[in-house]
Amino acid sequence: MNTHTLERLESEVRTYSRSFPVVFNRAKGAKLYTESGTEYIDFLAGAGTLNYGHNNPRLKKALVDYIMDDGITHGLDFFTKAKREFLETFESIILQPRGLEYKVQFPGPTGTNAVEAALRLARKATGRTNIITFTNGFHGVTMGALATTGNSKFREAAGLPTQGSSFLPYDGYMGEDVDTLDYMEKVLNDASSGIDFPAAVIVETVQGEGGITASSIKWLQRLEKICRAHEILLIVDDIQAGCGRTGKFFSFEHAGIKPDIVTCSKSLSGYGLPFAMVLMRPELDQWKPGQYNGTFRGHNLAFVTAAAAIREYWQDDALANEITRKGMLVEQRFKKLSHLLAEVGIKTSTRGRGLMRGLAFPNGEMADSITSECFENGLVIETSGPEGEVVKCLCPLTITEEELTQGLDIVSRAVEKLIAQHSTEHKMAANA
Repeated sequence: MNTHTLERLESEVRTYSRSFPVVFNRAKGAKLYTESGTEYIDFLAGAGTLNYGHNNPRLKKALVDYIMDDGITHGLDFFTKAKREFLETFESIILQPRGLEYKVQFPGPTGTNAVEAALRLARKATGRTNIITFTNGFHGVTMGALATTGNSKFREAAGLPTQGSSFLPYDGYMGEDVDTLDYMEKVLNDASSGIDFPAAVIVETVQGEGGITASSIKWLQRLEKICRAHEILLIVDDIQAGCGRTGKFFSFEHAGIKPDIVTCSKSLSGYGLPFAMVLMRPELDQWKPGQYNGTFRGHNLAFVTAAAAIREYWQDDALANEITRKGMLVEQRFKKLSHLLAEVGIKTSTRGRGLMRGLAFPNGEMADSITSECFENGLVIETSGPEGEVVKCLCPLTITEEELTQGLDIVSRAVEKLIAQHSTEHKMAANA
């Protein structure tokens, strides 16, 4: 596999190509193929960007038809037919049935663009500057978003101190018996807490990069009540957990809450095309024209595939029900593996919601051994968490049950190999 030119010319900042050192050239559904024809099942799905799989045929047809008709590709924030059709589809199929009324901002092509815009909007609308964020949160790597991101790996690369945010403990951070929102209420009601009264709270309902940690429904509901009581804006970062990943189009639907601002990206286009948006309550739309700018604010090709994805998959509950069913299959398999690991003294835990699932190991070394072994046997799967200790399943939502089972079988064999190695090492140590 010739990777020499790529390794020689591409920056050392690259990551995924180190874990998967092959040259991919084709993809279909839940499968990736290398130049030499080797097939891999994909449990990474563009880090959650390909919820509907690679080259989804229905979305591809809409895209190809649009291109062949000389549709507008780049249009700054011009009014275009593609934009109108996306907004009409999004409003009628997603927003209205859920009783949601939002204005839509297209801030640029990436998730961090959406977070930057959401934070600035919250500060502009409230006249306050501080943002409350949570331990292990990940919201992007541009300076504003980075200030709300917990992982020191990203923060250390900033080159400047990050500012404007206060970190509070996420649900479960202090243990299962501690409601971390007690602390949040305490500091909000104490003028000497050292926490500047915030413009907004930003939260992921399931922390993707933070280790697939899912907040409880009650915690989210209480968080919304606290924000309402103190007139603090609630921002839900739905960039990775949204677009159906947890079993509903918006991940916050499980809790029945209505955020003031929502950030969306990743699988929003449905086809892996760069696309992000910010949803805001209409009265919060206080921007002046051009005050948040960008050359790629409206990606018309992404409008086309996003509208097609919504029409294809979200007019009824069929896909949502499939996500829930398949998510239970992953959870059951991960729990079984966790029990097997416990029998040899390796403590693990299962995490997540829907088809956003994780198996947490004691350390990153163990998790890496699992994902490396999986790759050797035809499965692309990554880790997440503060120390990379969580094996993370983000397979396409449209994966077939056969492909899902095959992928989980590969994970199981990797775990069984780890158990065998662990047992052998313990026997050798006992006999030494």
